[in-house]
Amino acid sequence: MASMLKSLKLLSDPTRLRILMLVGSEALSVAELQEILGMGQSRISTQLSQLKTAGLVTDERSGKNNMYSCVAAPDLMEVARLAAQEVPEVPTDMAALSHLLEKRRNNARAYFDELAGRFGKDYVPGRSWKALAEALIKVLNDRVVADLGAGEGTLAQLLAQRVDKVIAVDLSPKMVEFGQALAIRNGLTNLEYRLGDIEDPPIDEQSLDLAILSQALHHAEHPQRAIHAAFRILKPGGRLIVLDLVHHHFEQARELYADRWLGFSESGLAAMLEKAGFQRIETLVADRESTAPNFQTLLGIGVRP
Repeated sequence: MASMLKSLKLLSDPTRLRILMLVGSEALSVAELQEILGMGQSRISTQLSQLKTAGLVTDERSGKNNMYSCVAAPDLMEVARLAAQEVPEVPTDMAALSHLLEKRRNNARAYFDELAGRFGKDYVPGRSWKALAEALIKVLNDRVVADLGAGEGTLAQLLAQRVDKVIAVDLSPKMVEFGQALAIRNGLTNLEYRLGDIEDPPIDEQSLDLAILSQALHHAEHPQRAIHAAFRILKPGGRLIVLDLVHHHFEQARELYADRWLGFSESGLAAMLEKAGFQRIETLVADRESTAPNFQTLLGIGVRP
């Protein structure tokens, strides 16, 4: 456990305090901290190293970047926030952080707006009929289903043919517009599209029999929040099905497909499901593509008790 006295001494430096306030709100890379703070990489890296050595921050590799987040004790953070009120730059820092996070969301939204009407014609990593079939086998008696991060709704339209109601949620206005028009054209009156974020979907709590995250979780800023959100909107006994990519090292996916995360391990996905409260958790690798970079599709299932 970090020494409280040493930690307080470390946080007497305004720059370190500003950094801790930022990574306490959101996991950030050195480049993002540079953008917010307007400081050089060397200075920020030095301060992060000291905070990490003191046990106040940790880092996790995400592609080419290390993402830093706060692991300081709650009582220390309470004192740090009081001290931060005396640092005049902190409000500006937090406003810049909000702008950066909005820019992240806009980049993802722009990518999917661009793709509206082209899914099924263009390649989407991990989206295979074999993997979808593995998931659909699990769909037997569900009545109300949500396709979270639905895109234009290929899966949602398949589901709508065998369940009472499907709610398709997507962050891209053009995807929602295209998908809804397609559903109307195909006479799928039980398929409703809603504009929203998978981390806070516009769906009533405990209203679903089944929620599906199909190749959507790796686009989420906070995958754990998306899984928690799915738990909230499921009825007791309801199930979550996750189809995503097995963790890989194909860095170009960030630029080519607007991926935020390079997939997940079986154990990592199982841990997220368990943390959200799911039980009877299953995971398996449902498919492996034969051409490079040989993406594998991960299937995870959990039941809300």
